[in-house]
Amino acid sequence: MTTSSPIIDIRGLSLAYERDGRRTEILSALDLAVPRGQFLVIVGESGVGKSTLLRVLIDLAKPSGGTVALDTDPATRTPMALVFQDARLLPWRRVIDNVAFGLERHGLTKSERRERAAAMLKLVGLSDLAGRWPHQLSGGQRQRIAIARALAVEPEVLLMDEPFSALDSFTREGLQDEIQRIKAQTGKTVLFVTHDIDEAVYLADRVVVLAGSPGRIAADVSIALPRPRQRRDAALVEAARHLRAELSRRSAEL
Repeated sequence: MTTSSPIIDIRGLSLAYERDGRRTEILSALDLAVPRGQFLVIVGESGVGKSTLLRVLIDLAKPSGGTVALDTDPATRTPMALVFQDARLLPWRRVIDNVAFGLERHGLTKSERRERAAAMLKLVGLSDLAGRWPHQLSGGQRQRIAIARALAVEPEVLLMDEPFSALDSFTREGLQDEIQRIKAQTGKTVLFVTHDIDEAVYLADRVVVLAGSPGRIAADVSIALPRPRQRRDAALVEAARHLRAELSRRSAEL
């Protein structure tokens, strides 16, 4: 259930870097408030700054200007966790130890870490793979393990950077359904980056479009469709058509 209290409040965010005496702006003047519990999808063409925005949020990149305020519980050890396009599993660790990896700095015993990791494997439906090695998994299974690893640290916000883009369409659709189920079960706030309009509309409560150079918010669209959603539903198809038209129009204005 989404509330009106923003868990993320971005004001005037900009990011630029200098190389060989030249300044390149990546993001400019972003204002974005994310309500607690919302499934927000960020779309845009490659190079527009979608992934950079996530990196700023998780403190892997420093903004040049503006502010990012988080209204997270001070007791939360890891307010945010990031799932990458590549699962980035450690090949020398079995599945359950990959899921438990992020817990090692939380002061838990090995049995406590494994207990939480086992619970997350159950959540993503892969309890039976706990003892396998990463090379024994399919691409879809590896991404589900990466999601379990991110959830194991109990973040309030789950960041997902094009996590399904390298997968075949069948596996991708299955994982889209999986992340919706997990979102409904956990109530997490989710920020999901994609360049796929159909994926965005199928998943999102709200879609924010980044466009231009530097990247700016070109559109902010609510997807007020009931769940569970059907991929071929006329309302969903129309929402995707409207979003494409809006993206084209706003991009032309920037």
